[in-house]
Amino acid sequence: MRPPESVRKIRENPKFEQLIKARAGFANVLSVVMMAIYFAFILAVAFAPDLLGTPIGDSVITYGIPVGLLVIFSAFALTGIYVAKANTLFDRLTKQIIEETK
Repeated sequence: MRPPESVRKIRENPKFEQLIKARAGFANVLSVVMMAIYFAFILAVAFAPDLLGTPIGDSVITYGIPVGLLVIFSAFALTGIYVAKANTLFDRLTKQIIEETK
């Protein structure tokens, strides 16, 4: 069964290929950054537990708590970065592709 004419036009549009490459490349970069942050934290837990277990000043809070929160917040920040790019460049390319296939 052949795809509809509109699907064929979209797939043949050079901007569609540009969109696919840009989106995948950007997602891969952000994924690698998040994995690096996460694995750095895990390696710190494994190989420097005394560092993360050291209390901050005279409190009961250790350095591991803010570092762990930083890992969590970095995931939110990277998601926000992706959404911002998706709402600008990726949406603009998508609209151009749709307009060109009409």
